[in-house]
Amino acid sequence: TGVSGSGKSTLIKRILFPALQKHFGGAASETTGKFDRISGALNKLTQVEFVDQNPIGKSSRSNPVTYVKAYDAIRTLYSEQPLAKARGFKPSHFSFNIEGGRCEVCQGEGAVKIEMQFMADIWLTCESCKGKKFKQDILDVDYKGKNIYEVLDMTVADSIGFFAEQPKVADKLQPLDHVGLGYIRLGQSSDTLSGGEAQRVKLASFLSKSSGIGANDHILFIFDEPSTGLHFHDINKLMTALNALIEQGHSVLIIEHNLDIIKCADWIIDLGPEGGDKGGELLFEGTPEEMVKIEGNYTAEFLKAKL
Repeated sequence: TGVSGSGKSTLIKRILFPALQKHFGGAASETTGKFDRISGALNKLTQVEFVDQNPIGKSSRSNPVTYVKAYDAIRTLYSEQPLAKARGFKPSHFSFNIEGGRCEVCQGEGAVKIEMQFMADIWLTCESCKGKKFKQDILDVDYKGKNIYEVLDMTVADSIGFFAEQPKVADKLQPLDHVGLGYIRLGQSSDTLSGGEAQRVKLASFLSKSSGIGANDHILFIFDEPSTGLHFHDINKLMTALNALIEQGHSVLIIEHNLDIIKCADWIIDLGPEGGDKGGELLFEGTPEEMVKIEGNYTAEFLKAKL
């Protein structure tokens, strides 16, 4: 914690995170800042993950349902429907990333890009598939009255109820709802998600049972202001998700200004006293209950009202 510019992000992003990456045998994403040593119970950790607010994919095709690996189970489910079997459709036919079932005019984008020489390119709804990304014979296949495009257009909250009888699908979608993303659509393009939403999709993927994290893995998760843009109700959901990581044996380090999250911390490290050249000093470390007893500290003054 600490005022803006006090050195929180610099300490974590440029020193602690790259140093821990090197310690665990990985390649640091950027040059490590100067430091004397890193000490503590490093043997209790197996790796470090920085859950940032960068987009979840490099292309507009990336979406929440593919990121949490729920789409594989959905495609398999649709390929097992009677009409799909009769037409010889495989799970790959229900992918908009490869040839087979996707609309080839827009190549599964649902829109066609018109390049403008002296202006920004524009996107127009594909006239062939009418924005539905798939060929008509693929859209003829339905499950409980909905085709694959209609499923991708459902919200996470609605889809969990829709796939209640399909635990392979519902179990992978549940973490998205747990992190407060029940309102986003399954097939929503990654470039329409805010930084905070992208960060929580990543958190959901780690909470998923299919994340590939072993029972013996103890990961230090680092979050940079995950509460950005969240309503108070959603912050409660976020805290539940973060606590779920801790209950699985992991550790969570958060750079944060939000007092509703700060008051729940096991341990606070406060930097300051001001921003810029007047920052970078360790002002306090300890529990929230201990912090509110100190005088002349910005964070402590505001935290008193929350405890």
